[in-house]
Amino acid sequence: MSRVDPIAIDPVLHPPARLQIAAVLARVSDAEFAVLKDVTGVADSVLSKHLSALGEAGYVRLRKAARDGRQRTWASLTSSGRKAFAAHMAALQALAAAAEAAAIAAE
Repeated sequence: MSRVDPIAIDPVLHPPARLQIAAVLARVSDAEFAVLKDVTGVADSVLSKHLSALGEAGYVRLRKAARDGRQRTWASLTSSGRKAFAAHMAALQALAAAAEAAAIAAE
């Protein structure tokens, strides 16, 4: 049996909501909390927990400011977050390619 190289899935980015957050933030300079909530479809408290986890990992920076008379929160990817997201996406692509190769070999 041949040795299989491990694929470096990032456990911080792996949960679907966090992956969605990172995917949105990778395309913009920042995004408002409400936009991320719409994209992920999770409750405010769940989104807050995911953003906190991403922030603790150094992947996301949060900024709060008043807008339209209300306190708003914006999130942005840090440079570490952008690198981690790119590496995670490369790992997912490698995983998909390995699965496809195994399926073809099994035919």
